[in-house]
Amino acid sequence: MQRIVVLAGGVGGARFLRGLTSAAPEAEITVIGNTGDDIHLYGLKVCPDLDTVMYTLGGGINEEQGWGRAEETFSVREELAAYGVGPGWFGLGDRDFATHIVRTQMIGAGYPLSAVTEALCQRWRPGVRLLPMTDDRVETHVLIDTADLDEEPAGEGGGGRRAIHFQEYWVRLRASVPAHAVVPVGADTAKPAPGVLDAIAEADTVLFPPSNPVVSVGTILSVPGVREAIAEAGVPVVGLSPIVGDAPVHGMADRMLAAVGVETTAAAVAQHYGSGLLDGWLVDSVDEGSVADVEAAGIRCRAVPLMMRDPETTAAMARAALELAEEVRA
Repeated sequence: MQRIVVLAGGVGGARFLRGLTSAAPEAEITVIGNTGDDIHLYGLKVCPDLDTVMYTLGGGINEEQGWGRAEETFSVREELAAYGVGPGWFGLGDRDFATHIVRTQMIGAGYPLSAVTEALCQRWRPGVRLLPMTDDRVETHVLIDTADLDEEPAGEGGGGRRAIHFQEYWVRLRASVPAHAVVPVGADTAKPAPGVLDAIAEADTVLFPPSNPVVSVGTILSVPGVREAIAEAGVPVVGLSPIVGDAPVHGMADRMLAAVGVETTAAAVAQHYGSGLLDGWLVDSVDEGSVADVEAAGIRCRAVPLMMRDPETTAAMARAALELAEEVRA
């Protein structure tokens, strides 16, 4: 049985995984999920990326928006707002609240996030093994100008800056202002969750889906030991570009790439990961001209359609990634 490890963020990673499970139904798939997006709201621990993967593969996702629960209602949010309890910019639905309540109760009882995630998946049966990247608290923060928050600048000289939680930057500000730095707070002292390094060591293939290379896959790689384990595993590591025609397919990855000094091109993202980590890279057909640049960097590259328009096209993308992995292996 083929063993595949996938480093996944939220919407893009989850939708790719749905295609992968269709393309490789007999494979044993382990998903290492990003927890840098995790946030505490209303006294509850919210894990957006883990939940998006769980709901998507378990059949409970809001298909139109790609996150949150299907057939959702918002009575609790409305009551909290009536009490003046915020933040109003992050909307949790009633069904979603239940997941966060269970998670928070279990963590309060002493269970690590990895055990809690396993328990939650008993309901959803996603068909993959879903592991958080770490049981430790890691939160991605983004450095922006205080003026962009309508706050008084720090110091007499003005022009102050402040780090805010990634969710505030992404959801409240819609990534509409420049980001000067991206910092996964706590990642430098975090340890990989139980099972993460073993899954990598035992994998036949490692895949980077078209998730955000900075705040999704990049945050997972920032946990000490993860990048090294992948580089030393001795198996094909293949990624799919989240950039098509010099623009993000989903979300606002260009803002995050600019914050770390990387151009918003398929070739630049491949070079950002580097040939020491990445063996193969898929770019969209419209970016076929970048294949030579990627291969000049020591990474095997192919151009194929990369738009996840429906389950069939997504499964085709997954098959292309696995085929490229076999080319590398040979």
